[in-house]
Amino acid sequence: LRDEAGNFRASRSTLFDISARREAEQALRASEARFRLLLESAGDGILGVDMDGNCTFVNGAALGMLGYAENELIGRPLNICGEDGTPANEACERSQCPIDVAVRSGVIQRGMIEPLVRKDGATFTAEVSSYPVREGDGISGAVLVIRDVTESQAMAKKLTWQATHDALTGLVNRQEFERRLGQLLHGAHEGGAEHALCYLDLDWFKVVNDTCGHAAGDELLRRLSRLLQGRMRQRDTLGRLGGDEFGVLLEHCPVEQAVRIALELRDTVREYQFLWKGQTFSVGASIGVVPLTAAMESADAALNAADAACYLAKERGRNRVELFNAEDIGLTRHHDEMRWMSRLNRALDEGHFRLYCQSVVPLVDAEGARPHYEILLRLEDPEAGLIEAATFVPVAERCNLMSAIDRWVLRQVITTIAAGRETLGEATLFSVNLSAMSLLDELLPGYLKELLASHGVPGGMICLEIPESAVMANLGTAREQIAQFKQLGCRVALDQFARGALAFSNLKSLPVDFVKLDGALIRSLTDDSVNRTVAEAIHLVAGAMSISTVAECTETDALIKLLKTLGIDFAQGYVLDRPRPIETLGGSWGQRGAQKD
Repeated sequence: LRDEAGNFRASRSTLFDISARREAEQALRASEARFRLLLESAGDGILGVDMDGNCTFVNGAALGMLGYAENELIGRPLNICGEDGTPANEACERSQCPIDVAVRSGVIQRGMIEPLVRKDGATFTAEVSSYPVREGDGISGAVLVIRDVTESQAMAKKLTWQATHDALTGLVNRQEFERRLGQLLHGAHEGGAEHALCYLDLDWFKVVNDTCGHAAGDELLRRLSRLLQGRMRQRDTLGRLGGDEFGVLLEHCPVEQAVRIALELRDTVREYQFLWKGQTFSVGASIGVVPLTAAMESADAALNAADAACYLAKERGRNRVELFNAEDIGLTRHHDEMRWMSRLNRALDEGHFRLYCQSVVPLVDAEGARPHYEILLRLEDPEAGLIEAATFVPVAERCNLMSAIDRWVLRQVITTIAAGRETLGEATLFSVNLSAMSLLDELLPGYLKELLASHGVPGGMICLEIPESAVMANLGTAREQIAQFKQLGCRVALDQFARGALAFSNLKSLPVDFVKLDGALIRSLTDDSVNRTVAEAIHLVAGAMSISTVAECTETDALIKLLKTLGIDFAQGYVLDRPRPIETLGGSWGQRGAQKD
């Protein structure tokens, strides 16, 4: 305060306590520091955006992902949405940007997968989440959290592709093909659209595989896949269904056009020349065509129909196209075989096969002869009873089931022998029939060796009967397989002998123990003098090679008397012994099969 002259007389002071404000400022600075620390320590990119789309804050992780400096983003529009190759200054407009739409919605949006554009125009795949920032009753912007998922998305795409495509050819696999087939059928049921399905099976592909190996077969499949893919319309699907089988889905395709396309595909395969290490091969294609209309019940029914038509194409000469016709007699036969195949597979899985045995009786020098039985296979059916092998073996051979059935029989016989060794004795011989398929099975000798060893059964108790026709068709392989069986101590018999035309010179090169004269030949002996001479000649030649002869289908006493006159060593038939369950074996040789005088 000053007087009238302006001299200082006194002063008045007002004091304000600002400690609370200073503490609040310090706390705010500390909070901002913690926020900045959290922001910068986060591995994900974090950005703030106002309602005008301008960036309000950004952490180092986001700057690293986007390739910007902080001053290039703060206060500026955040234009980071775009497709691959989009320059950063041409990113999508706000109205089209999914991130900006999420910010303006005021709702939390998590896990949006979007392509983002870096400053240099390169793109990366990001998982973006938007969290709205609320001020009072309004929304002032949002916090964006960005995670680079380029690698994980690429891996997911790769895994998805692998799950739906065939690794060898790159075509869709069976599972994906069936899914697409189901979609087409749904469209046909709902809207009446007409599509078509083709089932393509390569002809003579096995020749390439067997001649040049699986590498050549795989390369042929790859090349044919590319060739066939080039013939597809843009909306059609070519898939590999397994092995050398392919499927084609023809969308919006009338059946007449589908047949024309199938013929073009057949010609494409037929005209292709496959060159492998100086060798040239040609293959064909058998194709079944079935219309996909509202009348087709399901994807399984469509595939079965197309497969049946393809089967007919093979049956009728191969390298041809067959249109499915439910009334075709050939298709009816095929369906019967498919039902049989199902029954046989079920019999293997559930144990419906039964083993019977029938004595092989000596006709000369019977005293002290070795007990000998042929094992006969039966199928137990709840309605039809016991079904003989002749009914189902041809189907099993065509369906490639005989190898599994033969192994089942061997396993059961050897298990039975091991369980009854004390009763049977090691002198008993059991003959087991092998199919042509088993003769070609290179792993069978090893499998048999393991069975014998694990059950403690001598190989000398097993005789393997091989059809003469199978030996004729695979003479070199037959020699090798028979030699391996003999090394195990097993006996070997040529079955159905004289049905084919195996030369005696070939017989000499095969180390067999028995030849079983075919039943048709044996039944004709009493009325056909020429066949009697043939049977006698076979016996004389076999005897010179120390090979015993066995007459099958011996049904009358008169025939037994004639066989003895011809010198045949053994015989089997209903007049000597009727087949019975293998479990009933017991007692002496005389009880098992009485010799007829």
